[in-house]
Amino acid sequence: MAVSYFFDTYSIIELIEGNQRYAKYEDESATITIFNLAEIYWVVLNKLGEKQADEVFKEYKDAVAEIDDDTLKEAIKFRKENKKQDFSYADCIGYIYAKRHGMKFLTGDKEFEELPIVEFVE
Repeated sequence: MAVSYFFDTYSIIELIEGNQRYAKYEDESATITIFNLAEIYWVVLNKLGEKQADEVFKEYKDAVAEIDDDTLKEAIKFRKENKKQDFSYADCIGYIYAKRHGMKFLTGDKEFEELPIVEFVE
């Protein structure tokens, strides 16, 4: 059975910037949340400008998964339980979504490196 991935914001930005360590994930189908899409738009807008940000937004808009109430609540509890790591809301929601859907959480965020279901790429 093929592995499916939840791409956190970090991994999407690395792909956009052409980080070769993420090249093997280029053809994978990305799953993100609306919160990741907002973060991605913000980063690209600031680094590359509005035109590029709009293009990236359009490219990833269809990858957005709907988040149900229980996933959202569990994610916020996860963030509270791990407040020393200072995880973003978007990352917590994505991590719990991935966990609940049998996905790998793709990231280069060192705070997640040792957690279950994480596929860590430096």
